[in-house]
Amino acid sequence: MSRGIRWTRPDRRTVFRLILLTLAAVVAGIAQFASYQPTGLWWAAPLGLGVLFATVDHISTRTDRPVRWIMWLTWIQGLTCYLFLLPWVGKYVGAIAWLGLSLLESLYCVALGAGLAFLLRKWPRHPLLLLAVPAWYVAVEWVRVNWPFGGFGWVRLAWGQLGGPLAQWISIAGPALVAFAVVLTGYALSLLVHRRWVSGAVPVALTLVGGLLIPVVSPVWSSGSDGDDSPTLNIAAVQGNVPRLGLDFNAQREAVLNNHVRVSQELADEVAAGKRAQPDLVVWPENASDVDPYRNQEAYNKIQDVAAQLGAPILVGAVTRDDVGARNAIIVWDPQDGPGQQHVKKYLQPFGEYMPMRDLLRHVSSYVDMAGDFKPGDGNNTVDAAGETLGVATCYEVSFDEAYRDSAHHGATVFTSPTNNATFGTTDMTFQQLAINRMRAIEYDRAVVVAATSGVSAIVNPDGSVDQRTTIFREGLLQADVPVRDTETLSARVGPVVEWILVALGAVAVAAACITTRSTRSTRRNPPIRTRTKR
Repeated sequence: MSRGIRWTRPDRRTVFRLILLTLAAVVAGIAQFASYQPTGLWWAAPLGLGVLFATVDHISTRTDRPVRWIMWLTWIQGLTCYLFLLPWVGKYVGAIAWLGLSLLESLYCVALGAGLAFLLRKWPRHPLLLLAVPAWYVAVEWVRVNWPFGGFGWVRLAWGQLGGPLAQWISIAGPALVAFAVVLTGYALSLLVHRRWVSGAVPVALTLVGGLLIPVVSPVWSSGSDGDDSPTLNIAAVQGNVPRLGLDFNAQREAVLNNHVRVSQELADEVAAGKRAQPDLVVWPENASDVDPYRNQEAYNKIQDVAAQLGAPILVGAVTRDDVGARNAIIVWDPQDGPGQQHVKKYLQPFGEYMPMRDLLRHVSSYVDMAGDFKPGDGNNTVDAAGETLGVATCYEVSFDEAYRDSAHHGATVFTSPTNNATFGTTDMTFQQLAINRMRAIEYDRAVVVAATSGVSAIVNPDGSVDQRTTIFREGLLQADVPVRDTETLSARVGPVVEWILVALGAVAVAAACITTRSTRSTRRNPPIRTRTKR
């Protein structure tokens, strides 16, 4: 063994303590998972983080090697959460996709643990940690939602706060501020374990009570039309269902299109019979037309005929192709003029809609060639229809801050989210996606119309509540007078700025703790040599 590398066998007491702390981290991970839909226990996330921070704090003050232990615990906590949260990824492509993504996402938790170790070691239980710890979490989450391959925002801490008071912070500065509030609450709860009553109780009260007050006072700083005076748009969402589950949901040619045409014709018949109101707009899901209507005249005619029967424009989700390549498009189909404006999905799902490193990964899995080769669009996530500007975030796009933010900045008064969840079967994916849309509704004070091929479709109010919803894998039709708003929330104006401030605060705090800790250790190991001068 080389000189300087020492290894001593840990005693039984140390091993037993590590096992207990690891189990606590597992419990913390399960608690965070429980906050997400469809379980939806919002309070479980701050409680679980409180358990994690209490164990981390215990280690930082009771061992001479806290960094590796803390990194281990935060990794276990994250891995546990993601293993429970993301099984839908491998539903039809095998466990390797699920395990690989869970492992990749959990690596960010290792970085989280390293930063926590330096912070807690340098300033143990210092009041400034109430800012530094949640800010560092936001910094790590920012990296995760942006890198690699465009990032993965599906696992953001904010999405688990639906139904709780902390969710309201999203209208102030987006998901980053919600994450800050959740982590602050969790860290403050951990201080209560050490009987630091003021440092623990005050932040918890501020985040929870503040969240309850935000809906009351938000009209003061929001610009635009008042909610009570908002005009409405009658919108119908069509869920035509698919002939089969899985990746080959559209294997039967035109079956998906025919399903959506049939349900739309039923709507037109009920309108003609006076059983339903005349819709101003009809929203079809992503991939509702499983053939390219620009290249298939029969598909074109079917859509045009049903639009004419409805007497209203339809947002048609279709797979198209142009000079660039395959496109995932949402087309405005006018009852008189036919296809017009379109939103081409620009935030594409890696390993699904396109395959990074295809040639390399072909040696790892035979499923590689089942991934699409779609090309991203470059629009602003809006289309004009029914006299309004509509925001469009197609399926996976809802997890990207820029999608609906661009919609709001370009005048969208109603948000729509056409989606195809048939490829994920009966997993939790569709419920998690609906939760993200509901949080986006709160963030921008907009109604969101979710149209899914196989469910869950929903009409979401601007406060995040669900007005109507369908069940999965059944035909469905939703219709409602949806509020049209031009409100500009604080999040729409300053959300990115606040996020950057929090990211910078967390990064600077950890860097300062790291540098000063190393400097202190160096001084201790190499004390200055004092010399006496002769008199």
